[in-house]
Amino acid sequence: MPRWVSLLLFFVPVLAVLAVGHVYLYRRLVRDVTQRHRLRRAGQVLFAVGFAGALGARAIGSVLPSETARRLGIVFLAWIGLVLYLLMFTLAVDLLRAAVAWRARRTERTEPDAPASPERRALLGQGLAVSAGLAGASVSSYGNWRAFHPPDVRDIPVRLPNLPRALEGLTLVQLTDIHIGGVIQRRFIDELVSRTNALKPDLIAITGDLVDGSVDALGTFAGGLGKLSARYGTFFVTGNHDYYSGANAWVAFLEGLGIQVLRNRSVSIGDAGASFQLAGVDDWSAHRMGERGYDLDAALRDVRPDQASVLLAHQPSNFDEVARRGVGLQVSGHTHGGQMFPGNLVGDLIWGDRNAGLSRTNDSLIYVSRGCGFVGPPMRVGAPPEIARLVLLPA
Repeated sequence: MPRWVSLLLFFVPVLAVLAVGHVYLYRRLVRDVTQRHRLRRAGQVLFAVGFAGALGARAIGSVLPSETARRLGIVFLAWIGLVLYLLMFTLAVDLLRAAVAWRARRTERTEPDAPASPERRALLGQGLAVSAGLAGASVSSYGNWRAFHPPDVRDIPVRLPNLPRALEGLTLVQLTDIHIGGVIQRRFIDELVSRTNALKPDLIAITGDLVDGSVDALGTFAGGLGKLSARYGTFFVTGNHDYYSGANAWVAFLEGLGIQVLRNRSVSIGDAGASFQLAGVDDWSAHRMGERGYDLDAALRDVRPDQASVLLAHQPSNFDEVARRGVGLQVSGHTHGGQMFPGNLVGDLIWGDRNAGLSRTNDSLIYVSRGCGFVGPPMRVGAPPEIARLVLLPA
């Protein structure tokens, strides 16, 4: 199937749902709440502009390259998240109203003298609609704040098989899914770098989805990563969004910053007396874009079964095979932990224990971070961003 056909099959239903959702929200939150002509007209303009902006939010910055346009694009991306939560709460309210109406009709049939009060029902409907709107706006506002607030540091002790005692307590700080782009820029990166360096890590791993854009457009922002400092250095593996953005150019750029890129290869961490093997693979989905892709055989070529090993892989896909090969620990991202409720619940259904956190398959462990940044609406609800500090301990 041609790529344009696949995109069409995806975007047409999304466009239809988005349009119906805007009309539904206008009717329930504006038309059904007020009789004032001016307020209704303002509501029509708001939802019409919001719908148009939601369609072109990501393109605004490229069409109108200015700080004002960038901020406008952020507003429209946030609008998409707001619409999602308004729909959730308003639909829940309407289901509640339907249940109340059904009970009222049943009462009227069994108790004919029970007074019917259409005015009271209308007033209740208005109150519930306003409450749904306030709830949606409150959750969205919290989600915006949480997304732009610096990620929390999360400490995770990991008992790594065959880790030498001399390396006990070695800290691997993982940064992933930063998504530098039209929304996340240099200020966010500088804060992230400052927080990471303050942890005095032994090793830093950036596990993909670093950028959403070209080196020419985003190199100034990503350049702040050159200030990352760790005893054994900073390492990077590609994610699917990095391929959308020109992975080869970004690999060259990061290597110019002194960041080591592991493309289906491994390096030794430590010294002759005590060490472990750190391997990295290209993104699992790279081959779909006609690029050199995931090659586990090449990545593990120098990994011995009696030696401690850590694999950096953007996606938790194929971990069953990684565990079968006896790798001690895989460090991944990609899922965002679902990013926004109910996405976290959907992620749990899709990925299970590998949606976020530490889990085990046979004798191998995998840690999946919720990531540092976000994609799409600038919101985090139910899946807060994180900087993961993995403390390696002998098994």
